[in-house]
Amino acid sequence: MTAPGNYTSLPELEAIGITHPRTVSYHLPTSVLCEEAVKRGEAQIAYRGPLVINTGKFTGRAVQDRYIVDEPASTNHVGWGKVNRPISEAAFETLFARMTAYFQHKDIFVQDAFAGADPAHRVPLRVITESALHASFARTMFVRPDDHDFSNHAPEITMLHAPNFHAVPHLDHTRTDTFIVLHLTKKIVLIGGTGYAGEIKKSVFSLMNYLMPLKGVMPMHCSANIGPVNADGSGRDTAVFFGLSGTGKTTLSANPERQLIGDDEHGWSDTGVFNFEGGCYAKVIRLDPQQEPEIFARTQAFGTILENVVVDPNTRRLDLNDAKITENTRAAYPLALISYAAHPSLGGHAKNVVFLACDAFGVMPPIARLTPEQAMYHFISGYSAKVAGTEAGMGKDPEATFSACFGAPFMVHPPGVYASLLGKKIAENKASCWLVNTGWTGGPFGVGKRMSITHTRAVLRAALSGALDKVETVREPVFGLEIPLVCPGVPASVLIPRDTWADKAAYDAKARELAGRFVKNFADVGKGAAKEIEAAGPKV
Repeated sequence: MTAPGNYTSLPELEAIGITHPRTVSYHLPTSVLCEEAVKRGEAQIAYRGPLVINTGKFTGRAVQDRYIVDEPASTNHVGWGKVNRPISEAAFETLFARMTAYFQHKDIFVQDAFAGADPAHRVPLRVITESALHASFARTMFVRPDDHDFSNHAPEITMLHAPNFHAVPHLDHTRTDTFIVLHLTKKIVLIGGTGYAGEIKKSVFSLMNYLMPLKGVMPMHCSANIGPVNADGSGRDTAVFFGLSGTGKTTLSANPERQLIGDDEHGWSDTGVFNFEGGCYAKVIRLDPQQEPEIFARTQAFGTILENVVVDPNTRRLDLNDAKITENTRAAYPLALISYAAHPSLGGHAKNVVFLACDAFGVMPPIARLTPEQAMYHFISGYSAKVAGTEAGMGKDPEATFSACFGAPFMVHPPGVYASLLGKKIAENKASCWLVNTGWTGGPFGVGKRMSITHTRAVLRAALSGALDKVETVREPVFGLEIPLVCPGVPASVLIPRDTWADKAAYDAKARELAGRFVKNFADVGKGAAKEIEAAGPKV
């Protein structure tokens, strides 16, 4: 195996058609990659040492430019549609050949790593890029091999990443000159025309979402943590938190009272929960140093990569409150830098499964217990809401958003495949399931107020500790949710959503409106779901 360093060529690259590079920087450490990124004008050093990059045209994923190769070995497994768009194998081969030719006479950066912290299920991968900055991102986000692993590293997933290479739509059969193409059988990813680093991690996640169910492992777009050991020796319970961007998935799992397994992508195998990644990719717009001190500290540290954060050109100090580039500002940093992170990033079977929803309609309760059937309904639905100011073109009213399995853009199989796996894991491990609203209370966005993060942390603490197991509950009539009437650390007046609204009739109308959106969405994404799961949905 090649040792880390700089080369004029590598047999491993020649084997896939990349010949005559100018230099190959193989598996260089973070310090060298950061230095190279600055020298090459790819990033700047901010106050206290983080690297800051402006990703240009794309400040988020190019969702309409992602393709899956339609080829015989995988086509029957794929849930084709608006998310999983097909591209022919011939078009893939043409694009692959043009990309390998593009790398000739260029500086190339290569990083080897793993997707998956569990040795029984991890997948070795190799990222080949023209960018030192993106090589550092890959080194940060994936599981780094130790010396023993490194000497035997044989990549199964290979990624060619070239932000400055553009497709020719009429030649490459793409929509635009930007592309993210996944060949599921060959386990090859092609990315071009975008500098947004999130495409790297999410493309690997998509491949894992294809591969893991074939092995009986449930892939999850969730965060996860582990509880402390109790005085009687019990405890060490694992909890997983599903949620879309902006629901608090990263914030709420980053809890000093519990060990962090990871903030975004996990697998649930026959032995427990494990992180797919070795880093965190936190949203940092308007990050509160008081509420999230450890994440805030990472934005001020060497080794962190910040995307599209505004920097003072003279002092190089960050302004995390400035969204003039994008609301989707991000920080990538190694999980090992979190003081309460679990090492390795593994836990036991989940005892609690939490679905987070930022409900801008103000209808959902701070917390509710779900039956297994309701849990499957909400998992398949993947509900949250967007509000004005976070999405271009939105009006003043909140907009319901549904993302099947809380990660539709990354799910390759049909939603039912993942729902079946999760339902099996919940049943086998007798996991408790919860719905937690991190959105609005007392009225919808513009009328009510955002749920207190102190209250949200309190309801989660109570749920995970078992404090809500025997309290009195009430079942609300529209969604059928079982809501606790008492919760330590939370005023009883906050727990029942209808009671927090001054206008009860307005609440009833808004609840029926949101329920109707759930039913309409489930009629599409829930096709083929068991009747008892569909029956667990809201009543219109």
